[in-house]
Amino acid sequence: MSLNLDFLDRAVAEKVQFYLDHEKNAEFRSQVVELVQKKDGASLAARSVGKLLFGTAGIRSRMEGGLARLNDLTILQVTTGFAKYIQANLPKEKWSIAIGFDGRYNSKRWSQMVANVFIHHQIKVYIFSAVAPTPVVSYAVIELQTGAGLMMTASHNPKTDNGYKAYWSNGAQIIGPHDDGICALADLYPIPAASYWDYENVQNDPLYNSADVVIDKYFAIESSLIYNKKVNEQCPIKFTYSAFHGIGRDYCIRMFREFGFKAENIVQVKEQCDPNPDFPTIPFPNPEEGARVLKLCIDTADANNSTVILANDPDADRIQLAEKQKDGEWYIFTGNQMGAVITWWMWKNFKQNNPCADFSKVYMLNSAVSSQIVRTIAKKEGFKSDVTLTGFKWMGNEAEKIRNEGNQVILSWEESIGYMPGHTLDKDGVSSAGVFAEIAAFLQVQGKTLKEKLFEIYTEYGFHLVKSTYWVVPNPSVTQTLFGDLRKDSQYPTEIGGVKVRFVRDLTIGYDNEQPFNKPKLPISTSSEMITFTLENDNVITLRASGTEPKIKYYIEMITASEKKESDLVEVEKEFLKLEDAVVQQLLNPTKYGLIAR
Repeated sequence: MSLNLDFLDRAVAEKVQFYLDHEKNAEFRSQVVELVQKKDGASLAARSVGKLLFGTAGIRSRMEGGLARLNDLTILQVTTGFAKYIQANLPKEKWSIAIGFDGRYNSKRWSQMVANVFIHHQIKVYIFSAVAPTPVVSYAVIELQTGAGLMMTASHNPKTDNGYKAYWSNGAQIIGPHDDGICALADLYPIPAASYWDYENVQNDPLYNSADVVIDKYFAIESSLIYNKKVNEQCPIKFTYSAFHGIGRDYCIRMFREFGFKAENIVQVKEQCDPNPDFPTIPFPNPEEGARVLKLCIDTADANNSTVILANDPDADRIQLAEKQKDGEWYIFTGNQMGAVITWWMWKNFKQNNPCADFSKVYMLNSAVSSQIVRTIAKKEGFKSDVTLTGFKWMGNEAEKIRNEGNQVILSWEESIGYMPGHTLDKDGVSSAGVFAEIAAFLQVQGKTLKEKLFEIYTEYGFHLVKSTYWVVPNPSVTQTLFGDLRKDSQYPTEIGGVKVRFVRDLTIGYDNEQPFNKPKLPISTSSEMITFTLENDNVITLRASGTEPKIKYYIEMITASEKKESDLVEVEKEFLKLEDAVVQQLLNPTKYGLIAR
Protein backbone atom coordinates (compact mmCIF):
# COMPACT_ATOMS: atom_id res chain seq x y z
CA MET A 1 0.00 0.00 0.00
CA SER A 2 1.60 3.24 -1.19
CA LEU A 3 0.98 6.29 0.96
CA ASN A 4 1.88 9.89 0.23
CA LEU A 5 4.08 11.27 3.01
CA ASP A 6 5.11 14.48 1.23
CA PHE A 7 3.24 16.61 3.80
CA LEU A 8 5.67 15.49 6.52
CA ASP A 9 9.10 16.71 7.45
CA ARG A 10 11.61 14.41 5.75
CA ALA A 11 12.99 12.95 9.00
CA VAL A 12 9.47 12.23 10.28
CA ALA A 13 8.44 10.74 6.94
CA GLU A 14 11.39 8.35 7.02
CA LYS A 15 10.45 7.13 10.48
CA VAL A 16 6.79 6.71 9.53
CA GLN A 17 7.73 4.77 6.40
CA PHE A 18 10.12 2.53 8.34
CA TYR A 19 7.41 1.76 10.84
CA LEU A 20 4.84 0.94 8.16
CA ASP A 21 7.36 -1.26 6.37
CA HIS A 22 8.19 -3.37 9.42
CA GLU A 23 5.20 -3.42 11.81
CA LYS A 24 3.23 -6.65 11.35
CA ASN A 25 0.50 -5.96 13.90
CA ALA A 26 -2.48 -4.85 11.81
CA GLU A 27 -4.10 -2.82 14.59
CA PHE A 28 -1.03 -0.73 15.40
CA ARG A 29 -0.20 -0.33 11.72
CA SER A 30 -3.72 0.83 10.84
CA GLN A 31 -3.49 3.59 13.44
CA VAL A 32 -0.54 5.11 11.61
CA VAL A 33 -2.14 4.62 8.20
CA GLU A 34 -5.24 6.47 9.41
CA LEU A 35 -3.14 9.41 10.64
CA VAL A 36 -1.36 9.54 7.28
CA GLN A 37 -4.68 9.57 5.45
CA LYS A 38 -5.84 12.43 7.67
CA LYS A 39 -2.50 14.20 7.11
CA ASP A 40 -2.17 14.60 10.88
CA GLY A 41 1.46 15.63 10.90
CA ALA A 42 1.54 16.63 14.56
CA SER A 43 0.33 13.23 15.79
CA LEU A 44 2.64 11.37 13.43
CA ALA A 45 5.63 13.39 14.65
CA ALA A 46 4.69 12.79 18.30
CA ARG A 47 4.49 9.04 17.69
CA SER A 48 7.66 8.86 15.61
CA VAL A 49 10.23 11.32 16.93
CA GLY A 50 12.21 10.49 20.04
CA LYS A 51 13.55 7.29 21.54
CA LEU A 52 12.15 4.78 23.97
CA LEU A 53 14.55 4.98 26.92
CA PHE A 54 14.80 3.41 30.36
CA GLY A 55 13.66 5.99 32.89
CA THR A 56 13.03 5.92 36.62
CA ALA A 57 11.21 2.58 36.38
CA GLY A 58 11.87 1.11 32.96
CA ILE A 59 10.41 2.14 29.63
CA ARG A 60 6.84 3.45 29.77
CA SER A 61 4.72 4.70 26.92
CA ARG A 62 1.28 4.67 25.37
CA MET A 63 0.44 1.52 23.42
CA GLU A 64 0.17 2.97 19.93
CA GLY A 65 1.61 2.66 16.47
CA GLY A 66 4.88 4.53 15.86
CA LEU A 67 8.58 4.20 16.64
CA ALA A 68 8.29 6.36 19.77
CA ARG A 69 5.51 4.24 21.28
CA LEU A 70 5.23 0.71 22.65
CA ASN A 71 3.87 -1.71 20.08
CA ASP A 72 4.82 -5.07 18.63
CA LEU A 73 7.67 -3.69 16.52
CA THR A 74 9.29 -1.60 19.26
CA ILE A 75 8.90 -4.38 21.83
CA LEU A 76 10.82 -6.68 19.48
CA GLN A 77 13.46 -4.01 18.82
CA VAL A 78 14.17 -3.38 22.51
CA THR A 79 14.16 -7.10 23.28
CA THR A 80 16.62 -7.78 20.48
CA GLY A 81 18.92 -5.21 22.07
CA PHE A 82 18.40 -6.78 25.50
CA ALA A 83 19.13 -10.29 24.25
CA LYS A 84 22.27 -9.27 22.42
CA TYR A 85 23.43 -7.28 25.45
CA ILE A 86 23.06 -10.39 27.63
CA GLN A 87 25.08 -12.41 25.13
CA ALA A 88 27.82 -9.79 24.97
CA ASN A 89 28.13 -9.16 28.71
CA LEU A 90 27.39 -12.40 30.55
CA PRO A 91 29.07 -15.82 30.47
CA LYS A 92 27.04 -18.40 28.59
CA GLU A 93 25.99 -20.16 31.79
CA LYS A 94 24.18 -16.94 32.77
CA TRP A 95 22.23 -16.66 29.53
CA SER A 96 18.85 -16.83 31.24
CA ILE A 97 15.99 -14.49 32.15
CA ALA A 98 12.92 -14.44 34.43
CA ILE A 99 9.81 -12.89 32.87
CA GLY A 100 6.58 -11.67 34.45
CA PHE A 101 3.57 -9.69 33.27
CA ASP A 102 0.68 -7.72 34.71
CA GLY A 103 -3.00 -7.58 33.70
CA ARG A 104 -2.79 -4.71 31.20
CA TYR A 105 -3.66 -4.98 27.55
CA ASN A 106 -0.88 -6.74 25.61
CA SER A 107 1.22 -7.62 28.68
CA LYS A 108 0.74 -11.39 28.50
CA ARG A 109 1.02 -11.50 24.71
CA TRP A 110 4.18 -9.38 24.73
CA SER A 111 5.69 -11.63 27.39
CA GLN A 112 5.34 -14.54 24.96
CA MET A 113 6.80 -12.49 22.12
CA VAL A 114 9.88 -11.49 24.10
CA ALA A 115 10.33 -15.06 25.38
CA ASN A 116 10.55 -16.12 21.75
CA VAL A 117 13.22 -13.51 20.98
CA PHE A 118 15.33 -14.55 23.97
CA ILE A 119 15.04 -18.22 23.04
CA HIS A 120 16.19 -17.44 19.49
CA HIS A 121 19.30 -16.01 21.13
CA GLN A 122 19.82 -19.23 23.11
CA ILE A 123 18.77 -17.53 26.35
CA LYS A 124 16.89 -19.76 28.77
CA VAL A 125 13.51 -18.34 29.77
CA TYR A 126 11.69 -18.71 33.10
CA ILE A 127 8.21 -17.24 32.77
CA PHE A 128 5.29 -17.08 35.19
CA SER A 129 2.16 -18.93 34.06
CA ALA A 130 -0.14 -16.17 35.29
CA VAL A 131 0.11 -12.53 36.35
CA ALA A 132 2.79 -12.00 39.00
CA PRO A 133 3.61 -8.93 41.10
CA THR A 134 6.66 -6.93 40.09
CA PRO A 135 8.60 -7.70 43.33
CA VAL A 136 8.16 -11.43 42.77
CA VAL A 137 9.87 -11.09 39.39
CA SER A 138 12.78 -9.34 41.10
CA TYR A 139 12.96 -12.20 43.58
CA ALA A 140 12.79 -14.76 40.76
CA VAL A 141 16.00 -13.33 39.28
CA ILE A 142 17.70 -13.72 42.67
CA GLU A 143 16.34 -17.19 43.48
CA LEU A 144 16.79 -18.69 40.01
CA GLN A 145 20.16 -16.93 39.59
CA THR A 146 19.24 -15.79 36.11
CA GLY A 147 21.30 -13.31 34.15
CA ALA A 148 18.42 -10.87 33.85
CA GLY A 149 14.75 -10.24 34.46
CA LEU A 150 11.86 -8.52 32.71
CA MET A 151 8.44 -7.35 33.88
CA MET A 152 5.77 -6.20 31.45
CA THR A 153 4.02 -3.46 33.41
CA ALA A 154 3.24 0.24 33.45
CA SER A 155 2.56 0.06 37.20
CA HIS A 156 0.10 2.85 38.10
CA ASN A 157 0.14 4.64 34.74
CA PRO A 158 -3.12 5.27 32.84
CA LYS A 159 -4.80 2.35 31.07
CA THR A 160 -3.48 3.56 27.71
CA ASP A 161 0.10 2.78 28.75
CA ASN A 162 2.33 -0.21 29.17
CA GLY A 163 5.92 -0.66 30.22
CA TYR A 164 9.11 -2.69 29.99
CA LYS A 165 10.96 -2.99 33.31
CA ALA A 166 14.34 -4.69 33.03
CA TYR A 167 16.48 -6.26 35.76
CA TRP A 168 20.11 -7.33 35.81
CA SER A 169 21.54 -10.47 37.40
CA ASN A 170 21.47 -9.03 40.93
CA GLY A 171 17.66 -8.71 40.86
CA ALA A 172 17.72 -4.89 40.81
CA GLN A 173 16.51 -2.73 37.93
CA ILE A 174 19.12 -1.89 35.36
CA ILE A 175 21.12 1.32 35.58
CA GLY A 176 24.07 2.50 33.50
CA PRO A 177 25.83 1.16 31.57
CA HIS A 178 23.26 -1.58 31.02
CA ASP A 179 20.35 0.71 30.06
CA ASP A 180 22.31 2.64 27.44
CA GLY A 181 23.96 -0.55 26.20
CA ILE A 182 20.64 -2.26 25.58
CA CYS A 183 19.26 0.77 23.71
CA ALA A 184 22.42 1.08 21.62
CA LEU A 185 22.15 -2.53 20.48
CA ALA A 186 18.44 -2.11 19.78
CA ASP A 187 19.38 0.76 17.47
CA LEU A 188 21.89 -1.47 15.68
CA TYR A 189 19.27 -4.15 14.98
CA PRO A 190 16.07 -2.23 14.15
CA ILE A 191 14.54 -4.85 11.85
CA PRO A 192 13.37 -7.96 13.75
CA ALA A 193 14.13 -11.33 12.22
CA ALA A 194 11.10 -12.98 10.66
CA SER A 195 11.30 -15.77 13.24
CA TYR A 196 10.76 -13.30 16.09
CA TRP A 197 7.19 -12.72 14.97
CA ASP A 198 6.31 -16.41 15.09
CA TYR A 199 5.79 -17.05 18.81
CA GLU A 200 2.64 -19.21 18.79
CA ASN A 201 4.47 -22.39 19.87
CA VAL A 202 7.18 -20.87 22.02
CA GLN A 203 5.96 -22.83 25.08
CA ASN A 204 7.11 -26.05 23.40
CA ASP A 205 10.74 -25.00 23.18
CA PRO A 206 13.10 -26.76 25.66
CA LEU A 207 14.49 -23.34 26.71
CA TYR A 208 11.01 -22.28 27.86
CA ASN A 209 10.50 -22.97 31.59
CA SER A 210 8.07 -22.04 34.35
CA ALA A 211 9.07 -19.45 36.95
CA ASP A 212 6.25 -20.58 39.26
CA VAL A 213 8.73 -22.65 41.28
CA VAL A 214 9.83 -19.47 43.09
CA ILE A 215 6.39 -18.50 44.42
CA ASP A 216 6.42 -20.71 47.52
CA LYS A 217 10.06 -19.78 48.15
CA TYR A 218 9.16 -16.09 48.01
CA PHE A 219 6.55 -16.48 50.74
CA ALA A 220 8.90 -18.66 52.79
CA ILE A 221 11.76 -16.16 52.79
CA GLU A 222 9.49 -13.16 53.42
CA SER A 223 8.19 -14.91 56.55
CA SER A 224 11.31 -13.52 58.25
CA LEU A 225 9.38 -10.24 58.43
CA ILE A 226 6.81 -11.77 60.79
CA TYR A 227 7.54 -10.81 64.41
CA ASN A 228 4.24 -11.31 66.25
CA LYS A 229 2.30 -14.11 64.59
CA LYS A 230 0.36 -15.01 67.72
CA VAL A 231 -0.77 -11.41 68.11
CA ASN A 232 -1.79 -11.40 64.44
CA GLU A 233 -3.80 -14.59 64.91
CA GLN A 234 -5.82 -12.96 67.70
CA CYS A 235 -6.13 -9.56 66.02
CA PRO A 236 -9.75 -8.29 65.95
CA ILE A 237 -9.08 -5.58 63.34
CA LYS A 238 -10.89 -5.96 60.05
CA PHE A 239 -8.67 -5.00 57.13
CA THR A 240 -10.07 -3.87 53.79
CA TYR A 241 -7.89 -4.81 50.84
CA SER A 242 -7.95 -3.59 47.23
CA ALA A 243 -5.81 -4.65 44.28
CA PHE A 244 -6.89 -1.55 42.31
CA HIS A 245 -7.91 -3.74 39.37
CA GLY A 246 -4.38 -5.09 39.35
CA ILE A 247 -2.63 -8.35 40.13
CA GLY A 248 -1.92 -8.23 43.86
CA ARG A 249 -5.00 -9.95 45.28
CA ASP A 250 -3.94 -13.62 45.33
CA TYR A 251 -0.46 -12.79 46.61
CA CYS A 252 -1.59 -10.34 49.29
CA ILE A 253 -4.38 -12.57 50.58
CA ARG A 254 -1.82 -15.36 50.93
CA MET A 255 0.64 -12.96 52.60
CA PHE A 256 -2.00 -11.96 55.18
CA ARG A 257 -2.55 -15.67 55.82
CA GLU A 258 1.19 -16.28 56.20
CA PHE A 259 1.30 -13.48 58.78
CA GLY A 260 -1.45 -15.25 60.71
CA PHE A 261 -4.45 -13.00 60.06
CA LYS A 262 -7.86 -14.64 59.97
CA ALA A 263 -9.42 -14.92 56.53
CA GLU A 264 -12.73 -13.55 57.82
CA ASN A 265 -10.96 -10.36 58.90
CA ILE A 266 -9.74 -9.56 55.39
CA VAL A 267 -12.47 -7.73 53.46
CA GLN A 268 -11.85 -7.55 49.74
CA VAL A 269 -13.09 -4.70 47.56
CA LYS A 270 -14.61 -7.21 45.17
CA GLU A 271 -15.11 -4.73 42.35
CA GLN A 272 -11.35 -4.04 42.31
CA CYS A 273 -9.68 -7.34 43.13
CA ASP A 274 -9.69 -9.03 39.71
CA PRO A 275 -7.31 -7.77 37.03
CA ASN A 276 -9.08 -5.37 34.69
CA PRO A 277 -7.01 -3.33 32.21
CA ASP A 278 -9.73 -0.67 31.96
CA PHE A 279 -9.59 0.23 35.70
CA PRO A 280 -13.33 0.96 35.54
CA THR A 281 -14.04 2.03 39.14
CA ILE A 282 -11.22 4.53 39.65
CA PRO A 283 -10.37 7.80 37.89
CA PHE A 284 -6.66 6.99 38.03
CA PRO A 285 -5.05 3.65 39.00
CA ASN A 286 -2.76 5.06 41.67
CA PRO A 287 -3.76 4.63 45.35
CA GLU A 288 -1.34 7.41 46.29
CA GLU A 289 -3.88 9.89 44.86
CA GLY A 290 -5.83 9.65 48.12
CA ALA A 291 -9.53 10.03 48.86
CA ARG A 292 -10.66 10.52 45.26
CA VAL A 293 -9.39 7.07 44.25
CA LEU A 294 -10.04 5.32 47.60
CA LYS A 295 -13.79 6.04 47.67
CA LEU A 296 -14.85 2.45 46.94
CA CYS A 297 -12.32 1.17 49.48
CA ILE A 298 -13.74 3.52 52.12
CA ASP A 299 -17.34 2.61 51.26
CA THR A 300 -16.50 -1.10 51.50
CA ALA A 301 -14.68 -0.63 54.79
CA ASP A 302 -17.53 1.38 56.31
CA ALA A 303 -20.05 -1.25 55.25
CA ASN A 304 -18.02 -4.01 56.92
CA ASN A 305 -16.92 -2.30 60.16
CA SER A 306 -13.34 -2.30 58.91
CA THR A 307 -10.91 0.26 60.30
CA VAL A 308 -7.76 -0.20 58.21
CA ILE A 309 -7.42 -0.03 54.41
CA LEU A 310 -4.46 -1.49 52.52
CA ALA A 311 -4.45 -0.92 48.76
CA ASN A 312 -1.88 -2.03 46.21
CA ASP A 313 -1.20 -0.29 42.94
CA PRO A 314 -1.90 -2.42 39.82
CA ASP A 315 1.46 -4.28 39.73
CA ALA A 316 1.54 -4.63 43.55
CA ASP A 317 4.90 -3.03 44.13
CA ARG A 318 3.42 -0.18 46.19
CA ILE A 319 1.00 0.01 49.13
CA GLN A 320 -1.36 2.69 50.45
CA LEU A 321 -2.52 2.83 54.09
CA ALA A 322 -5.60 4.51 55.57
CA GLU A 323 -7.13 4.25 59.05
CA LYS A 324 -10.57 5.11 60.42
CA GLN A 325 -10.41 7.47 63.37
CA LYS A 326 -12.61 7.59 66.47
CA ASP A 327 -14.68 10.42 64.97
CA GLY A 328 -15.49 8.26 61.94
CA GLU A 329 -13.19 10.16 59.56
CA TRP A 330 -10.55 8.38 57.51
CA TYR A 331 -6.89 9.36 57.87
CA ILE A 332 -5.01 8.65 54.64
CA PHE A 333 -1.29 8.38 55.33
CA THR A 334 1.24 9.99 53.04
CA GLY A 335 4.15 7.94 51.77
CA ASN A 336 6.48 9.82 54.09
CA GLN A 337 4.26 9.16 57.11
CA MET A 338 4.11 5.47 56.25
CA GLY A 339 7.88 5.60 55.87
CA ALA A 340 8.23 7.02 59.38
CA VAL A 341 6.07 4.25 60.84
CA ILE A 342 7.79 1.38 59.02
CA THR A 343 11.22 2.84 59.86
CA TRP A 344 10.30 2.81 63.57
CA TRP A 345 8.95 -0.74 63.25
CA MET A 346 11.87 -2.27 61.38
CA TRP A 347 14.40 -0.68 63.73
CA LYS A 348 12.46 -1.67 66.86
CA ASN A 349 12.38 -5.31 65.83
CA PHE A 350 15.93 -5.46 64.52
CA LYS A 351 17.33 -3.96 67.74
CA GLN A 352 15.19 -6.27 69.87
CA ASN A 353 16.22 -9.41 67.98
CA ASN A 354 19.87 -8.45 67.45
CA PRO A 355 20.98 -6.69 70.67
CA CYS A 356 24.65 -7.54 70.13
CA ALA A 357 24.82 -6.45 66.49
CA ASP A 358 27.20 -3.76 65.33
CA PHE A 359 24.62 -1.08 64.57
CA SER A 360 27.17 0.90 62.56
CA LYS A 361 26.85 -1.84 59.92
CA VAL A 362 23.05 -1.62 59.74
CA TYR A 363 21.54 0.63 57.07
CA MET A 364 18.23 2.07 55.97
CA LEU A 365 17.92 3.87 52.64
CA ASN A 366 15.48 6.32 51.13
CA SER A 367 15.41 8.73 48.23
CA ALA A 368 16.76 12.27 48.17
CA VAL A 369 13.26 13.75 47.87
CA SER A 370 11.74 11.60 50.64
CA SER A 371 11.50 12.59 54.30
CA GLN A 372 14.82 12.55 56.10
CA ILE A 373 13.22 11.17 59.24
CA VAL A 374 15.32 8.07 58.54
CA ARG A 375 18.42 10.18 58.98
CA THR A 376 17.09 11.72 62.20
CA ILE A 377 16.23 8.34 63.73
CA ALA A 378 19.54 6.85 62.59
CA LYS A 379 21.52 9.63 64.27
CA LYS A 380 19.76 9.08 67.57
CA GLU A 381 19.69 5.27 67.48
CA GLY A 382 23.16 4.58 66.12
CA PHE A 383 22.48 2.88 62.81
CA LYS A 384 23.39 4.21 59.36
CA SER A 385 21.20 5.92 56.79
CA ASP A 386 21.89 6.92 53.23
CA VAL A 387 20.02 8.50 50.33
CA THR A 388 19.83 7.71 46.63
CA LEU A 389 18.34 9.38 43.61
CA THR A 390 14.59 8.92 43.11
CA GLY A 391 13.61 5.41 42.10
CA PHE A 392 14.20 1.88 43.29
CA LYS A 393 16.57 1.23 40.42
CA TRP A 394 19.00 3.29 42.49
CA MET A 395 17.97 1.95 45.90
CA GLY A 396 18.06 -1.68 44.84
CA ASN A 397 21.56 -1.42 43.41
CA GLU A 398 22.80 0.64 46.36
CA ALA A 399 21.36 -1.89 48.81
CA GLU A 400 23.22 -4.69 47.05
CA LYS A 401 26.44 -2.66 47.06
CA ILE A 402 26.18 -1.96 50.81
CA ARG A 403 25.45 -5.62 51.56
CA ASN A 404 28.42 -6.73 49.47
CA GLU A 405 30.59 -4.52 51.69
CA GLY A 406 29.60 -6.61 54.72
CA ASN A 407 26.66 -4.55 55.99
CA GLN A 408 22.94 -5.13 56.41
CA VAL A 409 20.17 -3.13 54.73
CA ILE A 410 16.96 -3.71 56.66
CA LEU A 411 14.69 -1.25 54.83
CA SER A 412 14.57 1.04 51.80
CA TRP A 413 11.70 3.35 50.90
CA GLU A 414 10.56 6.43 48.99
CA GLU A 415 7.76 8.92 49.47
CA SER A 416 5.68 7.58 46.58
CA ILE A 417 4.39 4.71 48.81
CA GLY A 418 7.17 2.28 47.86
CA TYR A 419 8.83 0.10 50.54
CA MET A 420 11.46 -2.66 50.37
CA PRO A 421 11.60 -4.42 53.76
CA GLY A 422 12.41 -7.95 52.60
CA HIS A 423 14.51 -9.93 50.18
CA THR A 424 13.60 -8.46 46.80
CA LEU A 425 15.70 -5.70 45.29
CA ASP A 426 12.68 -3.70 44.21
CA LYS A 427 9.84 -2.15 46.18
CA ASP A 428 7.39 -4.75 47.42
CA GLY A 429 3.73 -3.97 48.05
CA VAL A 430 2.97 -7.59 48.95
CA SER A 431 5.35 -8.08 51.86
CA SER A 432 4.74 -4.46 52.92
CA ALA A 433 1.00 -5.16 53.14
CA GLY A 434 1.73 -7.88 55.68
CA VAL A 435 4.14 -5.65 57.59
CA PHE A 436 1.70 -2.74 57.90
CA ALA A 437 -1.10 -5.09 58.95
CA GLU A 438 1.17 -6.52 61.67
CA ILE A 439 2.06 -3.02 62.88
CA ALA A 440 -1.64 -2.24 63.23
CA ALA A 441 -2.19 -5.50 65.15
CA PHE A 442 0.73 -4.81 67.49
CA LEU A 443 -0.50 -1.29 68.24
CA GLN A 444 -4.07 -2.48 68.80
CA VAL A 445 -2.90 -4.65 71.70
CA GLN A 446 -1.32 -1.53 73.18
CA GLY A 447 -4.55 0.40 72.75
CA LYS A 448 -3.02 2.65 70.07
CA THR A 449 -3.89 3.54 66.52
CA LEU A 450 -1.48 3.91 63.63
CA LYS A 451 -2.00 7.67 63.60
CA GLU A 452 -1.32 7.90 67.32
CA LYS A 453 1.92 6.00 66.80
CA LEU A 454 2.90 8.36 64.00
CA PHE A 455 2.62 11.33 66.35
CA GLU A 456 4.52 9.45 69.07
CA ILE A 457 7.34 9.09 66.54
CA TYR A 458 7.16 12.81 65.83
CA THR A 459 7.25 13.54 69.56
CA GLU A 460 10.39 11.46 69.97
CA TYR A 461 12.23 12.55 66.85
CA GLY A 462 10.61 15.84 65.88
CA PHE A 463 7.99 16.72 63.30
CA HIS A 464 9.10 16.09 59.74
CA LEU A 465 6.62 18.03 57.62
CA VAL A 466 7.02 17.63 53.88
CA LYS A 467 5.51 19.36 50.89
CA SER A 468 6.19 19.11 47.18
CA THR A 469 4.65 21.16 44.41
CA TYR A 470 5.71 23.05 41.29
CA TRP A 471 5.64 26.28 39.27
CA VAL A 472 5.26 26.35 35.50
CA VAL A 473 8.04 27.99 33.50
CA PRO A 474 7.17 30.02 30.37
CA ASN A 475 10.02 28.51 28.33
CA PRO A 476 13.07 26.23 28.87
CA SER A 477 15.54 29.12 28.87
CA VAL A 478 13.95 30.44 32.08
CA THR A 479 14.85 27.21 33.87
CA GLN A 480 18.49 27.53 32.81
CA THR A 481 18.60 31.17 33.86
CA LEU A 482 17.01 30.57 37.26
CA PHE A 483 19.34 27.73 38.21
CA GLY A 484 22.29 29.55 36.71
CA ASP A 485 21.57 32.55 38.93
CA LEU A 486 21.37 30.32 42.02
CA ARG A 487 24.89 28.99 41.41
CA LYS A 488 26.39 32.08 39.75
CA ASP A 489 30.14 32.19 40.39
CA SER A 490 29.60 29.28 42.86
CA GLN A 491 27.97 31.79 45.22
CA TYR A 492 24.87 29.96 46.38
CA PRO A 493 22.33 31.62 48.72
CA THR A 494 23.77 31.76 52.25
CA GLU A 495 20.45 32.05 54.07
CA ILE A 496 16.81 31.17 53.36
CA GLY A 497 14.03 32.66 55.46
CA GLY A 498 16.57 34.12 57.85
CA VAL A 499 18.21 30.75 58.56
CA LYS A 500 21.78 30.07 57.43
CA VAL A 501 22.44 27.48 54.75
CA ARG A 502 24.71 24.74 56.10
CA PHE A 503 25.12 22.50 53.04
CA VAL A 504 24.50 22.78 49.30
CA ARG A 505 24.28 19.78 46.98
CA ASP A 506 24.19 20.61 43.26
CA LEU A 507 23.89 17.40 41.25
CA THR A 508 23.96 19.28 37.95
CA ILE A 509 27.58 20.39 38.31
CA GLY A 510 28.72 17.79 40.86
CA TYR A 511 29.10 19.83 44.03
CA ASP A 512 28.26 18.83 47.62
CA ASN A 513 30.01 20.64 50.46
CA GLU A 514 28.79 18.06 52.99
CA GLN A 515 31.08 15.47 51.41
CA PRO A 516 34.89 15.21 51.32
CA PHE A 517 36.43 17.33 48.57
CA ASN A 518 32.92 18.67 47.82
CA LYS A 519 32.26 15.62 45.65
CA PRO A 520 28.68 14.26 45.85
CA LYS A 521 28.00 10.61 46.58
CA LEU A 522 24.91 10.69 44.37
CA PRO A 523 25.27 10.45 40.60
CA ILE A 524 25.45 13.78 38.78
CA SER A 525 23.45 14.67 35.69
CA THR A 526 24.57 17.64 33.64
CA SER A 527 21.35 17.45 31.62
CA SER A 528 18.98 17.95 34.57
CA GLU A 529 18.83 20.73 37.16
CA MET A 530 18.70 19.79 40.86
CA ILE A 531 19.97 21.72 43.89
CA THR A 532 19.40 20.83 47.56
CA PHE A 533 19.89 23.22 50.47
CA THR A 534 20.23 21.96 54.05
CA LEU A 535 19.74 24.72 56.63
CA GLU A 536 21.34 25.14 60.05
CA ASN A 537 18.10 23.93 61.68
CA ASP A 538 18.16 20.76 59.50
CA ASN A 539 15.31 21.88 57.24
CA VAL A 540 15.83 20.68 53.66
CA ILE A 541 14.83 22.36 50.40
CA THR A 542 15.28 20.82 46.95
CA LEU A 543 14.64 22.54 43.64
CA ARG A 544 14.41 20.28 40.60
CA ALA A 545 13.52 20.91 36.97
CA SER A 546 11.12 18.37 35.52
CA GLY A 547 12.67 16.33 32.76
CA THR A 548 9.39 15.89 30.88
CA GLU A 549 7.31 19.02 31.53
CA PRO A 550 7.89 22.82 31.71
CA LYS A 551 7.97 22.83 35.51
CA ILE A 552 10.29 23.63 38.38
CA LYS A 553 9.43 21.44 41.34
CA TYR A 554 10.29 22.13 44.94
CA TYR A 555 10.43 19.81 47.93
CA ILE A 556 10.50 21.24 51.44
CA GLU A 557 10.98 19.37 54.69
CA MET A 558 10.68 21.17 58.02
CA ILE A 559 12.26 19.34 60.93
CA THR A 560 11.43 20.48 64.46
CA ALA A 561 12.87 19.70 67.85
CA SER A 562 11.55 16.61 69.64
CA GLU A 563 8.97 16.57 72.45
CA LYS A 564 6.32 18.33 70.39
CA LYS A 565 2.77 16.96 70.57
CA GLU A 566 -0.02 16.71 68.02
CA SER A 567 -1.51 19.80 69.65
CA ASP A 568 1.59 21.74 68.53
CA LEU A 569 0.95 20.93 64.88
CA VAL A 570 -1.01 24.12 64.13
CA GLU A 571 1.88 26.34 65.19
CA VAL A 572 4.41 24.16 63.38
CA GLU A 573 2.36 24.38 60.19
CA LYS A 574 2.36 28.20 60.47
CA GLU A 575 6.16 28.15 60.60
CA PHE A 576 6.18 25.78 57.65
CA LEU A 577 4.14 28.23 55.57
CA LYS A 578 6.67 30.97 56.39
CA LEU A 579 9.49 28.72 55.17
CA GLU A 580 7.60 27.87 52.00
CA ASP A 581 6.99 31.56 51.29
CA ALA A 582 10.71 32.25 51.73
CA VAL A 583 11.57 29.44 49.31
CA VAL A 584 9.17 30.78 46.69
CA GLN A 585 10.18 34.43 47.02
CA GLN A 586 13.93 34.01 47.49
CA LEU A 587 14.76 31.01 45.34
CA LEU A 588 12.05 30.87 42.68
CA ASN A 589 11.24 34.60 42.55
CA PRO A 590 8.15 34.16 40.29
CA THR A 591 7.92 37.87 39.48
CA LYS A 592 11.49 38.07 38.21
CA TYR A 593 11.33 34.87 36.14
CA GLY A 594 7.68 35.02 35.06
CA LEU A 595 6.77 31.71 36.69
CA ILE A 596 3.14 30.61 36.65
CA ALA A 597 1.51 29.19 39.80
CA ARG A 598 0.29 25.59 39.70
